[in-house]
Amino acid sequence: MKIVQEEIFGPVLSVMKFSDVDEVIAKANDTKYGLVGAVFSESQKTCNKVARELQIGKISINNYFMIGVDSPFGGFKQSGIGREMGRGVENYLEAKTIIYDCS
Repeated sequence: MKIVQEEIFGPVLSVMKFSDVDEVIAKANDTKYGLVGAVFSESQKTCNKVARELQIGKISINNYFMIGVDSPFGGFKQSGIGREMGRGVENYLEAKTIIYDCS
């Protein structure tokens, strides 16, 4: 579907069926973009697996779009070039920010 293959900005939500977490990760990574995302689960193990394996620049866990002042921001693949914010050499790395909501 076009909505899951392009970077669509605005209040948009796409919902897809899946059988297991590995299928979710495969579907999410099957795109040419990778800016930001979020995972919601009661299982910390599931959250960690998804956060590690998604090919995106920033992932929030059990919240959406919290941002650290000095954490680099930018995407993977065709979602931008380099990173904004962060420090020094981080602009040339493909860093990933993972933010947990522990409340």
